[in-house]
Amino acid sequence: MQEHKYSIKQWAKDDRPREKLLASGAENLSNSELLAILIHNGSRQKTAVDLGKEVLKLGKDNLIELGKLSIKELMKVKGIGEAKAISIVAAMELGRRRESAMPVNNPAITSSGQTAQYIKARLTDLRHEVFGVLFLNRSNKVLHFEIVSEGGITGTVADLRIILRRALEEHAVSIIVCHNHPSGNLNPSQSDKDVTAKLKSAAALLDIKLLDHMIISESGYFSFADEGIL
Repeated sequence: MQEHKYSIKQWAKDDRPREKLLASGAENLSNSELLAILIHNGSRQKTAVDLGKEVLKLGKDNLIELGKLSIKELMKVKGIGEAKAISIVAAMELGRRRESAMPVNNPAITSSGQTAQYIKARLTDLRHEVFGVLFLNRSNKVLHFEIVSEGGITGTVADLRIILRRALEEHAVSIIVCHNHPSGNLNPSQSDKDVTAKLKSAAALLDIKLLDHMIISESGYFSFADEGIL
């Protein structure tokens, strides 16, 4: 018996994610149906929705966990090749960037909560520790965000010279530094406190203000400024 290759175009109209999106809106599609649109075609044995369900299962039926998966990990699902995996990873990255984007009508950083939202969307899915910097102008608008160092699961090293050089290159008046804790623990280490104190002093010599040092994890954030230890 010849195997049948499923395609979205071959399904009954009510079962087609694209047509359903056009008729009812994207918000009415399930996660697996949205993934089916990205996947485009099924395999010989499974529809695109079936594959979407398997991809979700690989991500523990959680979009946050799904966003952590690499192209190679996604390809463990039979029927998900490199092209399909790339489409999924690209969609997850767009979602992160949308979450961290500053609104056009309110582009200035005004609170630790707003800063945390901006940073968390960029760092929360990482499995290793990184150290990032927000470079701000006089109006507290973000000029640039950059990860300046990457480490392992347990830590990373921040080079103060690189941070301050980049601040000068970006013509930043102030900076907010941040790093993630993949373990979920938000408590700052003594090393975190020491780096913060050194950076604050060094930045002041260049008339650059360190506004905050934030630790980010899936469970929330820790703000040095809010805690009065900056």
